[in-house]
Amino acid sequence: MAGNTATKQSGGALEKMFHLKEVGTNTKTEIMAGFTTFMTMAYILAVNPSILSNAGMDPTAILIATCLSSCFGTLCMAFMANYPFALAPGMGLNAFFAFTVCGNMGYSWQVALAAVFIEGIIFIILSLTNVREAIFNAIPATLKKGVSAGIGLFVAFIGLQDGKLVSNSDSTFVTYVDFRANWHQAGSFALLALIGLIIISILYIKGITGAVLIGIIATWVLGMIFQVAGIYVPDPKNGFYSVLPAGVFTDFSKFGNTFGQCFKGFATMNDKGIFNFIVVVFSFLFVDIFDTIGTLVGCSEKAGFLDKDGKLPHIKGALMADACATSVGAVFGTSTTTTFVESASGVGAGGRTGLTSVVTGLMFLIAMFFSPIFTAIPGFATSPALVFVGFLMLSSIVKIDFNDYREAIPAYLAVIAMPMFYSISEGISIGIISYVVINTVCNCFMKEKKKVTVLMYILAVLFVLKYIFIPR
Repeated sequence: MAGNTATKQSGGALEKMFHLKEVGTNTKTEIMAGFTTFMTMAYILAVNPSILSNAGMDPTAILIATCLSSCFGTLCMAFMANYPFALAPGMGLNAFFAFTVCGNMGYSWQVALAAVFIEGIIFIILSLTNVREAIFNAIPATLKKGVSAGIGLFVAFIGLQDGKLVSNSDSTFVTYVDFRANWHQAGSFALLALIGLIIISILYIKGITGAVLIGIIATWVLGMIFQVAGIYVPDPKNGFYSVLPAGVFTDFSKFGNTFGQCFKGFATMNDKGIFNFIVVVFSFLFVDIFDTIGTLVGCSEKAGFLDKDGKLPHIKGALMADACATSVGAVFGTSTTTTFVESASGVGAGGRTGLTSVVTGLMFLIAMFFSPIFTAIPGFATSPALVFVGFLMLSSIVKIDFNDYREAIPAYLAVIAMPMFYSISEGISIGIISYVVINTVCNCFMKEKKKVTVLMYILAVLFVLKYIFIPR
């Protein structure tokens, strides 16, 4: 009896905090969605240390920093905005950090962390002054639908790569995997990914709650069976790792190698000239702000959060969470922490409130202690979730009026640019530039005038300048 009373009180507290009934969800669905988001993001625990270690940073320290910054940022999203979006060190941004800033430009990783810290502070100021909110609201509704669909294709393409279903080709750039050529690694890996996609699809069609998460776990278990039976044979040198958890705890003594090192970077940030350092800061700034806005647009469109004018309620809290996580993550010792597009998997699993984010954030905290277990989650288990979520997000494309060419063409360009250029921010950039140019020119000779706001003109000019001055 006492147990039932405690359960009711707990459920009531969660309802009061996250307003579950108001958005048509429940505790079970939110928890399942949180697990699903984490499972599709868990790869960052292995990938981020791998990438940033190229800058000379300690991999274990990076892993701890990744977990802490992801937990902090995701919990900020939960309590500042009550949205089911998760944050972690962003892909692309970590590569820019390691290979461009620390590699080509020759900065130390401490200076690179200082740049990320400053970027986060600038984001906080921009969020407080409504600049980022204004940018979000300035993007036309049709273009937002295109961004959502483009993210769907982008996520699906990432899933196809993670599942080894896509391979390089000299004649066509990419092609499907040759199952026969390397059966015990790439072939069996890709087959498991296809099986996982079928499992998730069938479960979703049948209306099974947590279809995506169940599919991930089922595929992982099947992969363990494949490995034990000798069908799948790990080959770490070529990127095919064991799917069986190693069961080794994290060494926390390494955390001091990165914690607080961003402040040491301030002492040498001017060694290569203050202008070059400013370019680094604004490079992080540009990519992060439009990756975040693109992810918020795409996931919010799919979840039904946008109002009739295409605006996102509580966006200031979401943007502030992203900004705070960036600076705090730099203090912990990792590259820019940003809202993750894989949050779409949790939305696809039914997540609608910050409770989903709380579960995801706590999973990152737990993963910090048991990282070998979570880093064992293979790509063939998570990639089907990404491909399926891509399908769910692509559905927003049917809301675009393709008879209105002036609206549809920029949306279309944004859609194809994201997977082709492998960047959400580039898709937004192409979409905004094309929207401004097409409608400005057409307004000169067509009776029907399309309103192009001053902020859209400013964004278009800034994007053009970015291509001219900011290094890739």
